Amino acid sequence: HISQQNGVAEGKHRHILDMARALLIYNSVPQNYWGDAVLTACYLINRLPFSLIHEQIPWQVLYPNDELFDLPPKTFGCVAFVHLLGLRLDKLTPRAVKCVFLDYSRTQKGYRCFDPLHQRHYISADVTFHEAVPYFSVVAREVQSVLERAPVPIAHIPFGIFIDASNPS
Repeated sequence: HISQQNGVAEGKHRHILDMARALLIYNSVPQNYWGDAVLTACYLINRLPFSLIHEQIPWQVLYPNDELFDLPPKTFGCVAFVHLLGLRLDKLTPRAVKCVFLDYSRTQKGYRCFDPLHQRHYISADVTFHEAVPYFSVVAREVQSVLERAPVPIAHIPFGIFIDASNPS
């Protein structure tokens, strides 16, 4: 279960996968987002100092006239609210959609976020981040599984009725 050789390519491959694994584990992001984690890991690795080029940053060596970050870096897998802009919005339409932050866009200046509920990707620079709140948390998964097993839909519980979990009767 190790690379066959200890060459430069195998070492870099291990570095990328180690960083991608750390990104996934830190915010409990499911493994099916591994491709986004690898892309984000490569993006970040290219903007970290590298010892073989005398602690210089690879991105600045290759592109000395470009900024290191077009947009401030954010926490992978955190909650991101993408602000919706458009002509089809009326007074009661939501102005933002809750997404998970996955990556930085390679084609335009913006963050790439994903809405798992509607299976839609968004690329926008107009995003509000809650970096301390992971989108895929263990607590959120447990609450979701409890809601899925609930015999009575939560929406049908009348107001004024309180359920006391400490008293089973």
